Amino acid sequence: MEEFLPRLLLSFFTALGVVLGAALLGPLAAVLVGQPPLRTMIRQAHNIKMWAVAAAMGGTFSTMEMLSRGIMEGQVRILVKQLLYIMVAFIGAQTGCWLIQGLGGG
Repeated sequence: MEEFLPRLLLSFFTALGVVLGAALLGPLAAVLVGQPPLRTMIRQAHNIKMWAVAAAMGGTFSTMEMLSRGIMEGQVRILVKQLLYIMVAFIGAQTGCWLIQGLGGG
């Protein structure tokens, strides 16, 4: 149980950081090529959300393995934990998207 809450927080902030980092640094390329950076920033935040969740999970293979074990072997506790990690990562990525939209005025 000691590892559960820190891992939840790590999933949330990793997904949040991936979205914020990509959306804040990605538009530098837009400036270099003459495209509007704010529109690029908001679009980048939306496009990177699923990758942020995958990064927060540490890749998808171990998560899928744990989900499979939870379903096939009937280990409900493992299944619920993995689903919570995924849900918290989605919330972190969505929070990053909302912050970028607020920053970009969208």
